[in-house]
Amino acid sequence: MADKEATVYVIDLGESMSDCHNGREESDLDFAMRYVWDKISTTVSANRKTWTVGVVGFNTDDTDNPQDREGLEGYENISVLQEIGSMTMSSLRRLRSLIKPSHSSSGDAISAVVVALDMIEKFTKKLKYKRKIILVTNGHTPIDDDSTEDVALRLNQSSIELVVVGVDFDDPECTEGVFGTMAEAVEELAIPRIKPIRPYRSYEGLLTLGDPDQYESAISFHVERWTKTKVAIVPSASTVTVTHGPGGSSQTQTLDGEDVEMAGTELSNIKNTRTYFVKDPNAPGGKRDVPADEVERGYLYGETAVPFSESDYTVIKFDAKKSFTILGFIPFSSYQPFLSMGEAGCVVAQRNNPEAEIALSSFIHTLYELESYAVARFVQKDGAQPQILLLKPNPGIEDEFECLYDVPLPFAEDVRNFPFPPLDKVLTVTGNVLNEHRLLPSNDLRKAMSDFVDAMDLSKFDVDEEGNPAEYATLDDMYNPTIHLPPKAQGRRGKKETVKPLSGLDVDALLSDTGRSKRVPTISAENAIPEFKQALATAADDATIQSAAHQMGEIIRKLIADSFANLTYARAAECLRVMREELVALEEPRLYNKFIRGLKKSILSGELNGDRREMWAEHIAQAGLGLITNDESEVSDVTLQQASEFLRPSNK
Repeated sequence: MADKEATVYVIDLGESMSDCHNGREESDLDFAMRYVWDKISTTVSANRKTWTVGVVGFNTDDTDNPQDREGLEGYENISVLQEIGSMTMSSLRRLRSLIKPSHSSSGDAISAVVVALDMIEKFTKKLKYKRKIILVTNGHTPIDDDSTEDVALRLNQSSIELVVVGVDFDDPECTEGVFGTMAEAVEELAIPRIKPIRPYRSYEGLLTLGDPDQYESAISFHVERWTKTKVAIVPSASTVTVTHGPGGSSQTQTLDGEDVEMAGTELSNIKNTRTYFVKDPNAPGGKRDVPADEVERGYLYGETAVPFSESDYTVIKFDAKKSFTILGFIPFSSYQPFLSMGEAGCVVAQRNNPEAEIALSSFIHTLYELESYAVARFVQKDGAQPQILLLKPNPGIEDEFECLYDVPLPFAEDVRNFPFPPLDKVLTVTGNVLNEHRLLPSNDLRKAMSDFVDAMDLSKFDVDEEGNPAEYATLDDMYNPTIHLPPKAQGRRGKKETVKPLSGLDVDALLSDTGRSKRVPTISAENAIPEFKQALATAADDATIQSAAHQMGEIIRKLIADSFANLTYARAAECLRVMREELVALEEPRLYNKFIRGLKKSILSGELNGDRREMWAEHIAQAGLGLITNDESEVSDVTLQQASEFLRPSNK
């Protein structure tokens, strides 16, 4: 995709665009704008100053364009709704208010294209831009085609791409330009966009075999390393607050993109502050703030936090120098593909360096003929962490491109060996081998599993245009759901409200007993957490929720009372955590707060078979499983101060 883009949308706002056709309940204009708004919103979310947008409307009630102001004929009822420039959220809202059907039908589409063409030429001048005009119309108004050849010539001279998207147009048999129906354009919106990533050079320098500074027999030649594959990262988000006038209320929103375009005082960034504190019984609230410059790094070693100062870090930091050195060679047969780690790179000879091209070509062909990989130590720049790369030769026999492909290899500390018992035999304690056992699959089971795996083969599951078997779900048609599909909605859910899956199916209803919600569910201690969640998910009234909470509370009390020392304290705390989270989600904090008050009284009074204060101090108070505050649930009447005091053993 070009670094600079100039796109002008030419939109038909005629009276006929307000009509509905072909059984649609939305007007032609609304149907067409689904495509336009999606394209413009993508530009806004990209937040790039060099991606510019302009909008021209024709068949408008008014006339506002430079050609008409100069006295030229044929440009009536054409208006420039937005000059070419960067699109922001405020300009997008302004544009939405202008896009509405008019009472006119005398504007000319070709003249509107000329207005857009002139806008692009004046804005881009002779600079390197990707220029595009997108014409959206239903074609119900007359078109003056006397100057179409001159317009086409001018479009070609200015390297402007013309895209015509027609509402309810028939599919044409054209060979030039881009033409499509609005139905195809709207259908295309369901296909996630793939952002093309330009490769970048991560290294330029010598590739050495041996040390050229010490040995004359060492080999070195200049190479460049470029990225071949890159991990697609989920776009970052910025948290902003929307202010509704001076002294008005505000609402916090999270917007995609690295930066947020601020329109006046409508949006303002949320500033984050970080404070550090330590427990101090003599300080107000039991906590004392610590300045940031007095804080040291700490790393967990088991359950112990080991401090690590900047001076210690400086001493042990490895001072690596920029280098690309071959350490040795291994045969193809000794390398296992699962050892590949990280992103792949491509090593080529330095540009405009014939000696380096010949040297690298000889090295690549030697590796290929000997069926060997090279193992190299790579340091991208001074101070960077060293990597061990596997270099695979690509002699260019098939694709006429000579290079070395590389992938990072794991260090010894990265490899973990987990022994598993064999699947085809059973070893007894005495060392005997059993080929027939109840844990071993029978021949029928092996055949059934083999057939099941073969049935999942997608290489010939689809059918092509000629009716022949074809691959289903090719790599080009697969997308990363983390980046391209709708994110999971988050937030509080009300009573009896369940999260809807993307498929629209009620999975819980399909898997659960249909008659279960009509009676009070029974929760067992052996499977308490999933049964508690299922009971709340299928609860039909408040009585069922109260019954489930009561049963879970009794299970928690029994786990504490029957625990030998602290053996089942962690299990009881996990049940308590799930109970707390679920009741917060259902906006029933009063049930939990009533239970936790009674539980604390029972623990401190010794009602649960002895001294159980360790359960309260280490598994409830430290884990923050106390009262639900009004910050966590709006219907709670417990303040943060009250919840903090409640966690102290001496307070009730």
